Amino acid sequence: MSQQQSTSERVNDQIRVSQVRVVDDEGKFLGVLPTSQALNLAHEKGLDLVEVQPNSRPPVCRIMDYGKFKYEKTKKARAVRKKQHTQEMKEMRFSAKISDHDYGYKLKHIRDFLLNKDRVKIAIRFRGREITHVEMGDELMERLRIDLDDISRVEQSSKLEGKQMTMMLAPDSKKIAVYLAKQKKKAGEQDENAENKDQEVGGEEV
Repeated sequence: MSQQQSTSERVNDQIRVSQVRVVDDEGKFLGVLPTSQALNLAHEKGLDLVEVQPNSRPPVCRIMDYGKFKYEKTKKARAVRKKQHTQEMKEMRFSAKISDHDYGYKLKHIRDFLLNKDRVKIAIRFRGREITHVEMGDELMERLRIDLDDISRVEQSSKLEGKQMTMMLAPDSKKIAVYLAKQKKKAGEQDENAENKDQEVGGEEV
């Protein structure tokens, strides 16, 4: 039985009113009882008397395992926070003359950011005389836009500021849903093909 001294709900001896409406640990309504009697019922079961509706007259109390109740409450709150993703702004920098290997590596990270529902600022730095070939930046930005079009939308078109060109991409929820569905289907087909192959190998005569 829990001995909570500082809680969001009043528990056991913290309940100061003379009478309470009581619901037992099986959800059965026991009626309005003296608080002392309700406490005795809870103690006899090795459980707690917890005030669940303090604004009722008299308050509604439930007989329960308060430690378990608090654990489940915390677990649910944690699950809700996990689902509530706070969108962040990520940035990925490119050079105007980037190799295909580096491009692929950075493209993968941008995809991960977008699939995590984050916005991405893409920046291309022009070094030295590269600024005289702005078209290289335009081509790179267009390549990125096309390669990421299946999960994103352009929030801010590419623009040149000094020696840097930037573009802003935002995750597109509808596109991402379609993309994930396709990936799931593809994974299922691969598993099925692998299973069929195993069956064919297992059926071969030695």
